[in-house]
Amino acid sequence: MALLRQIFGPSAEKVKVENKNWKIDAGSRTIDLELTMLSSANHVELSPSDAGFQDRYIVQEIIKEMAKNRPIDTKGKKGYKVLILNEVDKLSREAQHSLRRTMEKYSASCRLILCCNSSSKVTEAIRSRCLNIRINAPSEEQIIKVIEFIGKKEGLQLPSGFAARIAEKSNRSLRRAILSFETCRVQQHPFTSNQAILPMDWEEYISEIATDIMKEQSPKRLFEVRGKVYELLINCIPPEIILKRLLHELLKKLDAELKHEVCHWAAYYEHRMRLGQKAIFHIEAFVAKFMSIYKAFLIATFG
Repeated sequence: MALLRQIFGPSAEKVKVENKNWKIDAGSRTIDLELTMLSSANHVELSPSDAGFQDRYIVQEIIKEMAKNRPIDTKGKKGYKVLILNEVDKLSREAQHSLRRTMEKYSASCRLILCCNSSSKVTEAIRSRCLNIRINAPSEEQIIKVIEFIGKKEGLQLPSGFAARIAEKSNRSLRRAILSFETCRVQQHPFTSNQAILPMDWEEYISEIATDIMKEQSPKRLFEVRGKVYELLINCIPPEIILKRLLHELLKKLDAELKHEVCHWAAYYEHRMRLGQKAIFHIEAFVAKFMSIYKAFLIATFG
């Protein structure tokens, strides 16, 4: 947003949220898609990966639409609009190839800012056509300053070391730190120096799932775990985060000799999950594989 303000001035801050509907002609059928986007007179921001396997149609249509409606600058010349695409690393391969072709064709009328968490999941063809800028996660000291700033603006008194404990638990995620701060405010105010910084509900839930897996390895327990994982998914917890956190919790309970093999299979099913469409299948497959490995280990060890 700071870059847009520098380019276009204060008008870039006049942003509206809208649900956009597209009717896309895909050969023999018409596809109806709806996405939430932020827009101003100068830019559009959206996450095309929200459209699932139809993301490539969104990429094509939004750029074509922006190219048709080029703004006129103060000198009477045709200007350009900026398109901000979030979570580009979650786009399908087809969408990324489509994006490469489209961004070349409409480069005169549309400038793109592509945001991602992992550049390795973006194709080389796109990376080579962009200026790559890596932004590090904020340090704990920076997070502490933000929390103290928010507390001052809200008129809240923070005990000594309270902001530091929140920053330490945040794993260098500013969003997580602010959410934890809000949770602590709801839980207890005024704050106390020894007030507990509670973990996220979904993290505790995954920890319970890991405990269930370790207690029993059976088809019945696998079915129960599947239901709990599905509950996380319908509450919008990303499947990659679920798998990563579940692996983290399982590794804490495992013997050292099994950790390498379990990590190998977690990476295998994460890769399969990115290639497929139904994340629940791949997470369940990982759980089943882990149960098989752990059950065999217990039988070999204790008979």
